[in-house]
Amino acid sequence: MLFRFFIGMFFFLMTLSIGAQEETIPWSADRKLQWSDFKGDYLKTEWAAATTASSISYKFSTFERGGQLYVDFEIGCEFYPQKSWYRPDLVDSVILSHEQLHFDIAELHARKMKKRLAETQFTTDIKEEVKKIYKEVLKELYIFQNKYDRETNFSRDRQKQLFWNKMIAEALFETKEPSP
Repeated sequence: MLFRFFIGMFFFLMTLSIGAQEETIPWSADRKLQWSDFKGDYLKTEWAAATTASSISYKFSTFERGGQLYVDFEIGCEFYPQKSWYRPDLVDSVILSHEQLHFDIAELHARKMKKRLAETQFTTDIKEEVKKIYKEVLKELYIFQNKYDRETNFSRDRQKQLFWNKMIAEALFETKEPSP
């Protein structure tokens, strides 16, 4: 009887762990980040005031119609609350705005990926071709995020921060999808 209980608990826990997904917040023009979204723990030795963990995700499926191969893509940009953190003693609204822009930059690169995928003529090796584009976009995102931090001096250079705010807002506006 005890053995059955443990086997039952094992399958129950496996089901929970398989079904459990990390909490994410999808990017939205209508929802800005709040400090309450940053739920990760920070190290007291950490020099930064805050860290935004975000990423680009993708899914795709293929189907054939009339002898033609079609690809359907789903591209997303998510914020990871449990991996994002801040030091309450070091932050203010300017730093929150700086962190929001990191998330906006990730969304901008998600849109770049979507555009590249839409423009690509895929072969039968579609899985590898998509993965290659994804890796290229992630590399560009990493370089762009570092450039942003370097040029704004992590939000300390207010003039550069305002310049980047405007530049990214314009880029997001130019790449937004038309309303139906």
